[in-house]
Amino acid sequence: MSGSRAGLGAGDAEPPRWRGERLGLPESGVRSVASGGARLLAFVLDLVLASLVTSLFIRPALQDTSVMESYNLWSVIVWAVLTVVPVSFAGFTPGMAATGIRVARLDGGPIVGPWRAVVRAALTCLIVPAAVRNIDGRSWLDRLTSTVVVRMR
Repeated sequence: MSGSRAGLGAGDAEPPRWRGERLGLPESGVRSVASGGARLLAFVLDLVLASLVTSLFIRPALQDTSVMESYNLWSVIVWAVLTVVPVSFAGFTPGMAATGIRVARLDGGPIVGPWRAVVRAALTCLIVPAAVRNIDGRSWLDRLTSTVVVRMR
């Protein structure tokens, strides 16, 4: 996914016309940079799925603090597995698949790989690295792992 304009820096006179132009990505359609709304919706869907899977094994009891601590811990573990494993090998989580987006490597590699997926999941837990975006629509976790979230459809 490395583009011919990837070398543009902050001192260049002409700003990019769309998110991802500097990366050689199209303005719209397949392989264009995914919107923040699609990314947020995918994240929420993954959280809901993790909670539902956890609920199959632990019944949430809102009045019982110890049960909810256990439930929340297991929900985070389930979310991490639902995030790291599919992103490592397929490039998307179940929520990303539902919203039509995926993670792609900037160097054009075929799979994201485990280390990138683990770093992305860990930084997502901190919220701020996932929320702050640059002019190309890439968050800190995208920039640290040399990835970009793109549209699949």
